[in-house]
Amino acid sequence: MKKLITLTILLVGMIANAQNQRFMYEYRYVTDSTAGDQPETEIMLLDVVSKGSKFYSKDTFETDSLIAATMEKQFKAGTKELNLSGIQYKGKIRYSVEKTYPDYSVIFFNNLVADEYMVKDGRKQQWTILSDKTKIGEFTVQKAVCDFIGRKWTAWFTTDLPIQDGPYKFHGLPGLIVKLEDTTHTHSFELKGNKKLPAGYEWKSTKEKARFNPIITVNEEKYRKAFKEYRADPMKSERQMMAQGIVVKEIDASGKMTTASDSEKRDKETKRRNDIQKENNILELDLLK
Repeated sequence: MKKLITLTILLVGMIANAQNQRFMYEYRYVTDSTAGDQPETEIMLLDVVSKGSKFYSKDTFETDSLIAATMEKQFKAGTKELNLSGIQYKGKIRYSVEKTYPDYSVIFFNNLVADEYMVKDGRKQQWTILSDKTKIGEFTVQKAVCDFIGRKWTAWFTTDLPIQDGPYKFHGLPGLIVKLEDTTHTHSFELKGNKKLPAGYEWKSTKEKARFNPIITVNEEKYRKAFKEYRADPMKSERQMMAQGIVVKEIDASGKMTTASDSEKRDKETKRRNDIQKENNILELDLLK
């Protein structure tokens, strides 16, 4: 009985130490399978606290925070024309993923041009845990495989960090996912470090942030429909806004807010359509079916 109590205390302590942590993953990805380019990389953060986790791009978060602080400062100073010159825009990954403990319900946030979506995704990974073990960095890890979002995945997880979480929407293994890669080797996440969250850190959901337009809450099936409509007509939401009399402004190369001319709008639409056509190897490959 004494051994059982001691083991329980030890386990609780391990779980407590795993929480209030920021895990840093390197995400390597190729979105255009025909280009033959080297993979792009982005550092993604997984913040874990007692009530859940949040997965997002480090560079995008830092850029958005800097823009918000600059805008607030200029508004308070009574500036009539917003100027964001001098801000270096970093980060290509715009989505974020939140999971709520203990049921690990998944909420996905993403922008499709002017529309921001909050997607309740009830899909689960059906893991097969294998006997293979190895070392990745300081962790002893074990192999698991699953099919999810149109890809076959291999994960390596560690029970040294007994939280059933991981990058993106992945979770449900008996420990933290240290490395995750699909069989085409075009999308991979690998843990590169972790640290305690800053003192006073407050986990806030993306749905609570200030925004001009209300967020659109949908399930996974409705988001799939909206995603296909976006790829077919990427300027639709902007045209709808302009039809309602909303002036759509953009940040030009100097960092100032401007209204695009008709020719600039046409060039923008052409570029956006071309970019979308090149995105034939997106992370959630089943969205293209």
